Amino acid sequence: MKLSAEAITIIEGSQDQKKLKQVIALVEERLGEYAIVPTELQWTILINHLNEMLKRSREGETIPTVDRELFKEVSKEAIAISDEVVRTIGNLSEDEMYVLSIHFETAKNN
Repeated sequence: MKLSAEAITIIEGSQDQKKLKQVIALVEERLGEYAIVPTELQWTILINHLNEMLKRSREGETIPTVDRELFKEVSKEAIAISDEVVRTIGNLSEDEMYVLSIHFETAKNN
């Protein structure tokens, strides 16, 4: 995985730096299992999203409810990775899983 300077800045500036690095490592491992290779830009966007998820988890915030029908064509692999990430972070709504899955689905289609 090649990280942009922006991604590194996000990681270094995170209030949950240790947890963020752990979640990134988990994601990288799971993506490797499915041969999904995000671009450098996709990693940057994903890392920013993961950092925001950690913030929401810490602060008890939630995202707006999503229409799950919009995600019915997202692959089982993308949903599985997202589900594991959401459970690993904890204290997040199930809607986070669906929104996060789009990162993995997009990278899968590279």
